[in-house]
Amino acid sequence: IPQPTKSPSLGGVGEVKPTKEETEDLEEMQETNLPTFPDEIYTDLPGLLQKVVAKSNSPEDRDLLLLGSLVVISACLPKVYGIYAEREVYPNLFLFVTAQASAGKGRLTLCRKLVDPIHKALREVSKLEFEEYQRNLTEYAAAKNKAETERPKEPPVKMLVIPANNSATGLFQILNDNNGSGLMFETEGDTLALTFKSEHGNYSDGFRKAFHHETISYNRRKDREFVEIHNPRLSALLSGTPKQVSALIPSAENGLFSRFIFYFMNVRPVWNDVFANSSDQTLDSYFNHLGMQFFDLYKHLEFQAEPIRFCLTLAQQQAFNAYFSQTQNQYLCLYGADYLATVRRLGLITFRMAMILTALRIMDDGNICSPLVCRDNDFNTALSMVKILVQHAAKVFQQLPSEAVTTAPKNQKQQFLDELPKEFCRKDYLTVANKLGIPDKTAEKHIKRFAVNGLINHYAHDKYKKP
Repeated sequence: IPQPTKSPSLGGVGEVKPTKEETEDLEEMQETNLPTFPDEIYTDLPGLLQKVVAKSNSPEDRDLLLLGSLVVISACLPKVYGIYAEREVYPNLFLFVTAQASAGKGRLTLCRKLVDPIHKALREVSKLEFEEYQRNLTEYAAAKNKAETERPKEPPVKMLVIPANNSATGLFQILNDNNGSGLMFETEGDTLALTFKSEHGNYSDGFRKAFHHETISYNRRKDREFVEIHNPRLSALLSGTPKQVSALIPSAENGLFSRFIFYFMNVRPVWNDVFANSSDQTLDSYFNHLGMQFFDLYKHLEFQAEPIRFCLTLAQQQAFNAYFSQTQNQYLCLYGADYLATVRRLGLITFRMAMILTALRIMDDGNICSPLVCRDNDFNTALSMVKILVQHAAKVFQQLPSEAVTTAPKNQKQQFLDELPKEFCRKDYLTVANKLGIPDKTAEKHIKRFAVNGLINHYAHDKYKKP
C-alpha cells in the first residue's frame, strides 16, 4: 500500500499517485462500466425530483436516487391510471439495483423517506382503529345478552411499506387490508431470496401477477376464508449483489426477471469527501422535508372523486412504437427469444415512468385534470432512461446461471458486435471474428443480421459503421 506523500509547502498530506498496476486496474474497470443516464434528462425533471438528485455525488448516485424515487412514488399515486394494450394499468414499478458491496446502493434508503409520512399516517390510523376495536371488544365481552350484540370486526392492518420477510399469506393479507396497494422496500436482496425458498414464503407467483394487476387469491387459515385481491397494485425496490440476483431469480423463464428494472451500478474507486457539506441540515432531514411535500400531493389525489387518466399524444405513441419495434428486433438478433419478454415489459415500464413524471408535474403547476397528457420532455426522459436500462438488463441477463439460459452463442454474438471498431470493412470484421474463434461464414451472417436490424449501418460497398 503506497504511503501518503507530504507537501513540502504545506506540511500536510498530499495526493497519492497510483502505481502503474493500479492505473491499469482503473482503466479496465472503466472499460467495463455500463452507461449512466444522459445529462440532458436532468435539466427539466419535475421539481421534486430535481431536489432529490441535487444531493447526488456521482452520475451513478444521481441515477440511483432518480430511479429509487420513481419506484417509491409509483406506489403512492392513487386514482392515476393509463390505458396500455387496451388494459387499465397503474404506475407501479419493480426495481433491483445490483452492485458489489460498498458501491453506494445503500443510499436508496433516502428514497424511502419520500413516502415515510404516508406510511406513518396509515400506521397511525391503524393504531387508532385497533384501539377502538379493543374497546368495543371489551364492551361486547361484558354484555350479558350477546345475541343482541354483534361481535366487533377486527380492523384491517394499514401500512404502505410491506416487510419482505413474510409468508405468502401474510403478504397477501396486508395487500388485501390496504385495498391491494403497497410497497416492498428491501436493501438486502437475499432477504427476499431466502423468503422465496422457505416453505410458506414463496410469493413469486403473486409478484408476477401483481405487476400486471392480475387477481391474487389465497386462503385465510384463521377464518377458513377464500380471499381474492382484485387489481393489486404493488411496487418493489430491492438491492443486492449480482449473486443475490441469481438467488432471487434463478431463471429468466418464470417471468419474474422481465418484470424488474435492473440497474447495474458501476464501482467508482473514488473517495468522497465525507465532510464536504458544512450545513447543519442532514440528508435525513432534507429528504424528510421532501417527503412532507409529496405527502400533500398524495392527499390531494387520495381525495379526488374521479380517477385521473394519463395518456400519450399521438406523436408520442408513434415514437414509442417505432423505438420498441426496432429494439425488439435488435435484441432478438443478439439474445434470442429469451430476452423478448424483457424488451416488451420495458415498453410498459416506459409508459409507467412517463405517467409518474406527468403526475409529479401537478406539484409544480397545481393542475389536476383528466386526462393528464404527457409532456414531450417527460416522454423523452422516460424513453432516454429505458434506452440505458435495456443495456443494464442485458448485463444482468448474461450473468444468470448457465443452466437458466443458454448464454454461450448470445454472449459471443454480443462480444463480436462490441469488438467491432466504429468504422470497418470486411477485412476488419473477419480479423475480429478470427480473434474470437468465429468462422468467416458465421461472421458474414452476423454482419448481415446486424445490418438488417439496425445494429450497424452498411452505408457503402464494403463500408460499415456503428450507429
